Amino acid sequence: MKYYLIVGEASGDLHASHLMSSLAKADAGAQFRFIGGDMMRAVGGTMLRHYRELAYMGFVPVLLHLRTIFRNMALCKEDIVCWKPDVVILVDYPGFNLDIAKFLHARTSIPVYYYISPKIWAWKEWRIKAIKRDVDSLFSILPFEVPFFEQKHGYPINYVGNPTADEVRSFKESYNETFGEFCQRNGLQQDKPVIALLAGSRKQEIKDNLPMMIRAASQFTDYQMVLAGAPSIDPEYYAPFISGTNVRVVYNDTYALLSHATAALVTSGTATLETALFGVPQAVCYRTPLPRLMRWAFNHIIKCRYISLVNLIADREVVPELFADRFTLEVISSHLRDILPGGSAREEMLSGYGDVADKLGNTVAPDNAAEIMVNQLKQIRERL
Repeated sequence: MKYYLIVGEASGDLHASHLMSSLAKADAGAQFRFIGGDMMRAVGGTMLRHYRELAYMGFVPVLLHLRTIFRNMALCKEDIVCWKPDVVILVDYPGFNLDIAKFLHARTSIPVYYYISPKIWAWKEWRIKAIKRDVDSLFSILPFEVPFFEQKHGYPINYVGNPTADEVRSFKESYNETFGEFCQRNGLQQDKPVIALLAGSRKQEIKDNLPMMIRAASQFTDYQMVLAGAPSIDPEYYAPFISGTNVRVVYNDTYALLSHATAALVTSGTATLETALFGVPQAVCYRTPLPRLMRWAFNHIIKCRYISLVNLIADREVVPELFADRFTLEVISSHLRDILPGGSAREEMLSGYGDVADKLGNTVAPDNAAEIMVNQLKQIRERL
């Protein structure tokens, strides 16, 4: 069968590449065409556009690139219709993907599957109407989404397990590099433990968060600061932020970095869950504009209790969330001190990580999703 996939960022490229590999195992005749990234291209198939041509974050960048965004959207729609896939699989990235789903539902009979469901429980809950109307099958990777969609909104979904848990588990099983070898390979100091800095995969996130992370971590001189370079970011972009500091950058090796880190400062997102699954105590740091107003909005308007996946899955505060008015040098430094060895919060946080891992389970998410998808598509063919 023919599978058309659309992703809009690095994490989607990773998860979609694993799903493609699983689909190829479940369907020997699988053909792929996609908007994606280098990891998807490595699996095989034809790439229409790289996700870097779609991924704009923030009001001003989106406004400045509207013509490009609309052109890519029109091209994608035309390409899907011409290729006539058996299914279109959308991966996260709801701003773009829900528009594609609306078009396909209105203009074609191509089924639309959504892998890694949009996080409408956090904001834009009204999008449930579009999802019910335009998405034929929804695949969730977060266990707390099941009651949100099924009980609150009466929309059945498929919880398939968590791919991040799969990826971390697989990496741990095969990785055997010592700390000394890791340091030697990356030009790091072998006599100093590591504070990892995970500042996001988008330029705006890095610009907003990295300077404060460096200021906080630099106070702990017994440690070395190591920044996880995002695959979608050119090394030159980091230069102004790390110039004049002791920060070293490790590119395309975040899992190895987390394997050896003693603690971490992390922006909100999948990285918080990855850090937890590697057992690295962390503080979640996220700068927002108008911090006092944002705190008020979070307390009174935004419907989710937490911003980090770790806390959302645990349904309690396992890791500190230092955003809005808590995003200050004093607060971040204090929490970092608490999670370093000997700190007051370290052991309790590590215990909480165990609860998160238990809730995620051991299901291999892409294999499970691929099996369900292929079976559903076979049923559609049988009805035709």
